Amino acid sequence: MLNKKISLEVIIGNIFRLFFVGIVIGSIINQNWFNLFTAILALALTYLPFFIAQKKRIYIPASFQVVILAFIFAAMYLGELYQYYDKFWWWDLMLHSLSGVILGFVGFILVYVLNREKRVKVILSPLFVAFFSISFAVTVGVLWEIFEFSADEIFGLNSQRWTRTGVVDTMWDLIVDFFGGLLIGILGYFYLTKNQPSFFKRAVKVFIDTNKELFSKRRKK
Repeated sequence: MLNKKISLEVIIGNIFRLFFVGIVIGSIINQNWFNLFTAILALALTYLPFFIAQKKRIYIPASFQVVILAFIFAAMYLGELYQYYDKFWWWDLMLHSLSGVILGFVGFILVYVLNREKRVKVILSPLFVAFFSISFAVTVGVLWEIFEFSADEIFGLNSQRWTRTGVVDTMWDLIVDFFGGLLIGILGYFYLTKNQPSFFKRAVKVFIDTNKELFSKRRKK
């Protein structure tokens, strides 16, 4: 069953990569250097889970990888290259909401692993873990907005959507980042205090099962 899941993830990943390779070739032919840069960056990002596994020995579950690949495809292929950000007013908000959830979960996992580390004397409270999940999502969101602003100023891009003012775009992005992180913070808090069956509990279990070596020598929850 595991092999089938891995094979499915590889197939889906390669399909996404083929789209980006096609954009790379077309951009070179048409000398569209912005699209070329975007496609190459997106193509590189699809290999990020493999890079993390090789360098940090942290393995991202196949189902998580599919979500990440789909997010990259929606943000950079449909959003940037096919201008979905301009065609659909809600596209940017949807992706920032999803990124808030993803980053909130990453923040939760980081503190969750730290909490189970025997060498760390302090055990962080569930409330702090929830707060960190929210803070992590919002902080990365702020850094992304700084990147967008810098790209607009240096390269004359329109990442922050001047047509409806960059301030409005930035504030809504940060607001939905916050609510995405807040959702994970609440779910993480109830996971640590109630431990009731939920999709969040299943997601954490999938991550732990995929990284048994990472958790094998750590303190019990």
